[in-house]
Amino acid sequence: MRSMFWLSLGVVIGAAAYRKVQQLRANPQEGGLNRAANGLVDSAAHFADDVRRAMAVRETELRNALGLES
Repeated sequence: MRSMFWLSLGVVIGAAAYRKVQQLRANPQEGGLNRAANGLVDSAAHFADDVRRAMAVRETELRNALGLES
């Protein structure tokens, strides 16, 4: 069941990305594909940093709750 969920999610994301790329190729005056790709990479990097920070905070909370050294 989980694999079906992830497969479906991948298909939806892939289709959305394909449509976005096609739209950007059709309208080059909006900044083009390179600018859109750079924006996407920056967004993903910021998201990954936020996740890492939240993981570190949560790990510290769990270690303190269990009485383990940080």
